[in-house]
Amino acid sequence: MPDVTFAEKKHKLRLHEDSRQPQTAIIYCEGNFGSIDGKTANGLIRYSEKYKIIAVIDSTKSKLDSGIVLDDKPNDIPLCKDLNEALSIAGNIPDSFIFGMAPLSGMFSSNERKIMLEAITLGMNIVNGLHQFLNEDPEFISASITNKVTIHDVRKPRNKKDLKVFSGRIKDVTCPCIAVLGTDGAIGKRTTATILTKTLKDNGIKAIMIGTGQTGIIQGAKYGIAIDAIAPQFCSGEMENVVIEAFEAENPDIIIIEGQGSLSHPAYLTSAYILRGSSPNAVILQHAPGRKYLSDYPNILMPSIAKEINLIETFSETTVIGITINHENMTEGEIKTAITHYEDTLNIPATDALIHSSTRLVDMVFSAFPKLNKKLPYPIL
Repeated sequence: MPDVTFAEKKHKLRLHEDSRQPQTAIIYCEGNFGSIDGKTANGLIRYSEKYKIIAVIDSTKSKLDSGIVLDDKPNDIPLCKDLNEALSIAGNIPDSFIFGMAPLSGMFSSNERKIMLEAITLGMNIVNGLHQFLNEDPEFISASITNKVTIHDVRKPRNKKDLKVFSGRIKDVTCPCIAVLGTDGAIGKRTTATILTKTLKDNGIKAIMIGTGQTGIIQGAKYGIAIDAIAPQFCSGEMENVVIEAFEAENPDIIIIEGQGSLSHPAYLTSAYILRGSSPNAVILQHAPGRKYLSDYPNILMPSIAKEINLIETFSETTVIGITINHENMTEGEIKTAITHYEDTLNIPATDALIHSSTRLVDMVFSAFPKLNKKLPYPIL
């Protein structure tokens, strides 16, 4: 009987341990960490259940602390100039190599392909969030078989025969559902949804978050779909199906749904499918007052938050119950002024979920759904 190689042993061990503890990972985010196109890496640094992040590759910020770069809070996850430096810090071969960028093109460059193939050769699994599926690429298929690693194409949808069309069963979901939408892409919807879900749980509320994009799924969302990779005929149905699945399996007090893009955005239709498929009772809207133009579209002005609210409430039978601020390009004084302005002119509570107490975010939910207060260990009087 032939000897079992180290790679084979490691592969079998991984399969056994995957469900028990976070996998170690290096994130590749060359030239984009902390920026809009680096949103997958940014999200994983802020929060990840599935992976323990060892290092991030971005030579333009080498030697810096990723937490300081992102949120001005140290996290001891270093930014490295290349894969060799990241491996040196890791001290061994991590389980996975995560492609941490989300470029508008959705495609890999030749250099990005090269570094992922190098990671495979070293025995690392590949986590790919782009629309270019590596499991359909002959070179990557061959390399993964040779080195006994797996490739996870996060955005690859199920077979069409397994996809769901909208049924109307969403009306059977009896707990409150809140969608966290935005006025643009890459504006912080997932981050706000994650903070809200965690804080509700910390307060004794059984909250479930539904991921709708590649980053939320990579972070470890138990329930989720990459909605922008699904054929339009099935988008509303798949959205409805995942909400029903979470409701029936978990019996939650509340469901939080991660938004994608924006309803007014000319390039994205995902918000429309999220609103139709999940039929949320309420919406929390994320906005960046300091952003003048849509991300990746420097000739298209950002919508006003008042117009976006009107569009959402006209398009769907729902209500915007809160506004959350993305503080990019804003001073502390400007953030305070914006929050006061929105609360005074729109009569909707507002906060910055990253820099202000998450209690303010949760208060929006309790005000809109006072019955949740009765589920608290110590109800708010």
